[in-house]
Amino acid sequence: MARVNSSSICATKWWLSFELACLALAAATAVLGVSAAPPCAADLTHCPKSCGGANISYPYGIGRGCFRPGFEVTCNRSTRPPKLFLSNDTTTEIVQQYPWGAVDASIVFNIAIRPDGAPGTTYNISWEAPGRSLYFYGEESYMVIVGCGIEAYMFAATDPGNMLAFCASTCDDMAAMEKWAVGRPCSGMGCCSIWLETSVTAFRLSIIQKEEALPTAVANATVKAFLTEHSYLFSMADLLSDKVSESTIGASTIYLHPVITDQPNCRKAKKDKQYACAASNCYDENRGYSCTCSNRFYDDGNPYIVGEGGCSKEYNRSHGNQNCSRSCGNTSIPFPFGLGPECSASTNFQLNCSSNQPLIGPSFMQYQVVNISVDEGLLFVNKTYDPQPYFEPYDDEFITHLLGGIDFSEQYGIWKWVISNTTCDMAKNQNQDTYACISTNNINECLMMPYLCNGTCYNLEGSYNCTSCPQGTSFDPLERQCISSKHHSLVFAVAVGLGCGFGVLVLTLSTAILIQQWRRHIRKTIRRAHFRRNKGLLLEQLISSVESATQSTKIFSLEELEMATNSFDSTRIVGCGGHGTVYKGILSDQRVVAIKKSKIVEQSEIDQFINEVAILSQIIHRNVVKLFGCCLESEVPLLVYEFISNGTLYNLLHANRLLTWDDRTRIALESATALSYLHSTASIPIFHRDVKSANILLNDSFTAKVSDFGASRSISIDETHVVTIVQGTFGYLDPEYYHTGQLNEKSDVYSFGVILVELLTRKKPIFLNCFGEKQNLSHCFLQTLRDKTTAQILDPQVIEEADEGEIDEMASLAEICLKLRGEERPTMREVELRLQLLRGKVTKKNQQDLHVDKETEPLLPSESNTNSCTQHIELGTISSSTTHESTRCYTMEQELVSWSDLPR
Repeated sequence: MARVNSSSICATKWWLSFELACLALAAATAVLGVSAAPPCAADLTHCPKSCGGANISYPYGIGRGCFRPGFEVTCNRSTRPPKLFLSNDTTTEIVQQYPWGAVDASIVFNIAIRPDGAPGTTYNISWEAPGRSLYFYGEESYMVIVGCGIEAYMFAATDPGNMLAFCASTCDDMAAMEKWAVGRPCSGMGCCSIWLETSVTAFRLSIIQKEEALPTAVANATVKAFLTEHSYLFSMADLLSDKVSESTIGASTIYLHPVITDQPNCRKAKKDKQYACAASNCYDENRGYSCTCSNRFYDDGNPYIVGEGGCSKEYNRSHGNQNCSRSCGNTSIPFPFGLGPECSASTNFQLNCSSNQPLIGPSFMQYQVVNISVDEGLLFVNKTYDPQPYFEPYDDEFITHLLGGIDFSEQYGIWKWVISNTTCDMAKNQNQDTYACISTNNINECLMMPYLCNGTCYNLEGSYNCTSCPQGTSFDPLERQCISSKHHSLVFAVAVGLGCGFGVLVLTLSTAILIQQWRRHIRKTIRRAHFRRNKGLLLEQLISSVESATQSTKIFSLEELEMATNSFDSTRIVGCGGHGTVYKGILSDQRVVAIKKSKIVEQSEIDQFINEVAILSQIIHRNVVKLFGCCLESEVPLLVYEFISNGTLYNLLHANRLLTWDDRTRIALESATALSYLHSTASIPIFHRDVKSANILLNDSFTAKVSDFGASRSISIDETHVVTIVQGTFGYLDPEYYHTGQLNEKSDVYSFGVILVELLTRKKPIFLNCFGEKQNLSHCFLQTLRDKTTAQILDPQVIEEADEGEIDEMASLAEICLKLRGEERPTMREVELRLQLLRGKVTKKNQQDLHVDKETEPLLPSESNTNSCTQHIELGTISSSTTHESTRCYTMEQELVSWSDLPR
């Protein structure tokens, strides 16, 4: 390749063209008032470049002609130092701006809550960038709310009915908050956080004041809401102060990405005169497009500016005339390479001289240059670098892409470089101003670049030509030339082939065996670590201390359970719930079991899990699913239960299958007996916390068995309740437990009352009425009791088979179980006794009617499509049997209001 020089005539021509372009764009900008088409640097000389510690660059700007629509900023100079804000929004402070238009911003809301405000008082705040020109990424952003006695609901401004997420914060126990909340991520005490799953351009935040007796210290504290990319650690100082701390909340920032919204995508934008990208790449966004330089990591130019200050990747041979230093230490730096942007032809050829050592590459990944050969197109480097700690090592393919025309694929320490990836003829025809070669000497590509041809290379004027090797010769990739073909004997070829094949086979088998042994050792090490982390030794001691548990409970190995479930194959999944996934497995002794693989738990919950496994292993009751054991060698503990074959009560009720009144009363009694045993008869009282029809299983004889203790909590004998994070299923959740967080035995009683209503009505806990409104089954049932219209909501089969007295007895029992206040509800023991009396009446009646019907109806007949009265209301459909009275039942919104009378 010829030596690259510069021409003063071409430089003058380029500069005059640049000035004329800038003058034309400046005239257009003056007419528009605000800049829409890409401006030149000369157009922006009158614009402020900074505000306090924040830089300002186009498309952002202050004043006429300095910004693109939607990117106006203001500088508040009344503060020290001055602060830069987005438009007239004083809640969005711009802390830093990046060359490609993104910004780090501080978005903070300080809300004064009235101490005497009534429960349910709502405070609404919203945020939206001008013209929706900025958005923050989902899965990387959090909304944090610091305050007391509040619930926060976040909605997408583009869809007011779409609630993104919600959280709640309480401060009723200052001592607990000091011990468990300070210095930790938000957990609902003193502060709460909302993790955003999708990108957001605008939002509305509703903060609702709860009925909560606040301590005096926090009664007058304001609520602070702010966006951040990192997890916030709670501080009592932030809670108690009525101002925003600049070192904690004020220092939290969010990354805002720009989007040009005047056109929906790049294809249409490029046809518009107001196209924003200046000689840069265009990328489609959700509601528009954005611009970046071709080499974003290395090029710090502005993709929204034309010429100087914009993207600087284009080759500029005029820089060779600059009065630049052409050496660094003992290394000569010939053009097109140079020290600094004004001395190199483009950013790809820019070097940095540090400690008399020339370096190439971006700041986080630099290589030492030893020698530069312009004639041969080679760059000799020490291929060593010291990336910053948060960068992973990069491969050659990424570095080649990063530095443009430099090829890293050849031998160690020698890089080939080119002006551009094109031929000489194409480069001459594309742009004479940027054509790099000014010498008239012809280059012999065949000698300079012998790797071009896999055959015979012929040098031409300004080019070259490749032909295949002549007949009788073949191309030798090592010699890089055509050589005579050599004929080897068949025996020698076969011997070499067999020897090589045998050697490869032995090497492959040895490698496979070594890798398998190494992986087996790693798996054993990981399983031992999991066993210790999951407190396996502690559980072994607890089980061995109880004789009954030792005989019935086993600690399984992970290998046993993998064999039982075919390595947890997806075809073995029999159910998924809020606490994990259940697999069907067959143990080596041919026992069929259900293996529950829980979701990831915190390390702090392991001790509680071990205690609960030890407790459950002692429970032996015909109506409780038997725990066979557990496995602690996986990342999360695995539980092994007896396998129940006939599904759940929920599926039986809501799948149009016949369920007699006799079976309903029997299942209700068996379920109540199990819960009563857990509450009062077990060695340590256990609260289930997730009682629902989906957690009542039916075995081969259709005996009810209570299951899924993933949310259960045990308490000591002298305790009456325990304060926990609220868990459960909507429709079954005790409203008193929801508001206070205090779990007691009456919480399970409320949930059981919902199951009784399900048995009476065969309706789901949450269903839609004829107007498409969500209704709560328990509230709707209580309303019909008050209106004396219960028959309209009952299952027709119940009305047909049961006596009015029996129906009234179960309805009365369900009514007192669904009392809003826990002290007004019966205990599970009392519920069990009343169901025993009801069951006795039903059994006696059936014996009297035995002479009428000698045959017992099967429990599960085939589905009947003719009896439409037994069909329940599915979500999204309207039952033909729904009457006008159904509008008097509560909607989900009314249910929340009705709970407001409960103490908190």
